[in-house]
Amino acid sequence: MELGFLKPLFSRPGPWASVYVEGSRATEDAQRIRALRERAVAAQLIDAGADAYTVRAVVNRLLGEPVSGAPPGRALFASGAEVLLDVPLAKAPAATEATWSVLPHIAPLAGLRGEEPACLVAYVDRTGADLELREGTRREALGRVRGMEEPDRGHRGVPADRYEWHYRNRAENAWHETAGAIAAELSRQWHGSGAGLLVLAGDARERRAVRGRLPEPMRAVAVEADGGGRSPGASRDVLEREIARVREGFARERLEAALERFRAGRGRPGEHRESTVDTGPGQAAEGMPAVVDAVRSHQVATLLLGPEGSDAGREVWVGPGVDEVAVQRGQARAMGVGKPVRARADDALLRSAAAAGCEVLVVPAGMPGPAGGLGAVLRWTV
Repeated sequence: MELGFLKPLFSRPGPWASVYVEGSRATEDAQRIRALRERAVAAQLIDAGADAYTVRAVVNRLLGEPVSGAPPGRALFASGAEVLLDVPLAKAPAATEATWSVLPHIAPLAGLRGEEPACLVAYVDRTGADLELREGTRREALGRVRGMEEPDRGHRGVPADRYEWHYRNRAENAWHETAGAIAAELSRQWHGSGAGLLVLAGDARERRAVRGRLPEPMRAVAVEADGGGRSPGASRDVLEREIARVREGFARERLEAALERFRAGRGRPGEHRESTVDTGPGQAAEGMPAVVDAVRSHQVATLLLGPEGSDAGREVWVGPGVDEVAVQRGQARAMGVGKPVRARADDALLRSAAAAGCEVLVVPAGMPGPAGGLGAVLRWTV
């Protein structure tokens, strides 16, 4: 999971209301269920000590949710009587959860938002392309690329064979220019989109032409998918299944590759060591003290979380700065934190990881991962 979208949460001090709820359903008793949900959220926040203004802001936001078309779940983060972030979830939380804490309780997002990468989709044909960004359950149209118009056959005033040759040559040149324009726009949109995967949909010939004109880093994460014509009546059922398959496979391969680097680079729990094999930047840290130290010093490339591990829910000491996190109170004071406060380890580490631009991957139950549920693949070691 990329964490850039969380940065607005770290620009103001807490405490924070963090709320995880199931999305509304279009059923006969939907209104009653929603009322019970809002009542449960308000009760949990009030019991936890939240101020009335922030509770009201959260409840009002939930009341504005449509009965139909809602995502499977939502996460809301509020402070100072304002909802700062409203995140659609790919999975519904097991139960309604509302907390009031010094840091926003962002750890559950790693498992509920979905591991599938943000995906840039291009629906390509000879006349241009429609571009779309998919992030979790959200879709955003990014515009349309209009290609060069193909020549009109018009009136034949020359012999047929000569006319056909010129027509085909001009049509081919027009398509090459169109493919180049599509590739250029995809490259422009790619930077800053947060996408980790590019899907080219449409006819095979057109897809290949666009892919061949992409920069190498984009070609490496580009896949081609059948179906997905641009015509209004075109069916996209096959394409939707293919995109879902590709995104799931991409996420699985990324996790397996990260775990392979982690296992090759780790030493005993709680210590760093240089890898004895050629793993590139894949030195590793394992256990809370080592991971806290690595995150604080911006060494982490990929943070690995095992939600069932014992370390994730332990407490650490934090200050207002995103890098002010320590295992012991004395360490926090030595870093210059005047009044350290307690916070969950996973929330504190994710705060630091988001500020540093780290990737975060969740190790599912049953898959061997870091001891205690906290590990990291490092960019470098000291």
